[in-house]
Amino acid sequence: MAENVNQVESGEPNFVSDEESEEESSGPGVEEIPARTIPPFELNPDDTDVDLNHRRIDRIEGFHVLRQVETLCLRQNLIKKLENLESLTTLTELDVYDNAITTIENLGALVNLKILDLSFNKIRKLENLDSLVNLVKLFVINNKVSTIENVSHLSQLTMLELGDNRIRKLENLDALVNLESLFVGKNKISKLENLGSLKNLRVLSIQSNRIVKLEGLEELENLEELYISHNGIQTIENLDQNVKLTTLDLAGNRISRLENISHLVLLEEFWFNNNRLDHWPDVDQLKGATTLQTVYFEHNPIAKDPMYRKKIKLALPSVTQIDATYTR
Repeated sequence: MAENVNQVESGEPNFVSDEESEEESSGPGVEEIPARTIPPFELNPDDTDVDLNHRRIDRIEGFHVLRQVETLCLRQNLIKKLENLESLTTLTELDVYDNAITTIENLGALVNLKILDLSFNKIRKLENLDSLVNLVKLFVINNKVSTIENVSHLSQLTMLELGDNRIRKLENLDALVNLESLFVGKNKISKLENLGSLKNLRVLSIQSNRIVKLEGLEELENLEELYISHNGIQTIENLDQNVKLTTLDLAGNRISRLENISHLVLLEEFWFNNNRLDHWPDVDQLKGATTLQTVYFEHNPIAKDPMYRKKIKLALPSVTQIDATYTR
């Protein structure tokens, strides 16, 4: 299901100015919690899963007693620095979502780490991840990262989530040959490029950027879900090789014609609300997708037709949901 697909009711791209970006908060509320003495908590040396969510912890310390910990959750605390983790060599998952961390550091000993969540912090640079060669999922949502860099050694990554940062260019992804899901929504990316080596990519989410042309996806033959809503695209094109697509989200663009998608016969969900479609025959482009279940065409000129829902259902009989409402 496409995310945030109905946020914008115009076909204009959701461009974020540099000034607005500088004012963005780095977390849901970490700075609103007043610092105070850390409440006591007990650590069992034999615990494998430790959850200290929302405990007002302002420093990582005392965790050396954990002999076999595998997952450590420190979400929604007041931590400013990654430190004192070198003894936790059994750790496979570290979650420091929503803290006040500014730098990725002191993770060198965590060679067994598979999942790392650094989301909603104040990180400006991807760095010091060299030893995390077993990392499978990396989340750095809502930080201040401006460049995709220093990830070429993370060849085991299957998921990379860099949404809501300040990234301007897709780059330095060539070595991530096992990547299956790439999320870079709500950045400042203006061009689809440098994705050719991601042969295993199944999900690409690049919503709310500055893309004006569909291109650079020719080699992504295994792509199943493409979310590119709220950009500045005017024409549907260059999807000839993406025949495995089951979800296509083009909502909130500037597209006036449905074209060049009749070959996407595996489509199950098609999101096209908040565009400029006024030509009913174009809907026939979707007739070949006999497993199509959900379509969104609201906030297009055709949706003003009193017979709108009936016409969609007649043209696309397999559809069970039109916009937010199920069909009868």
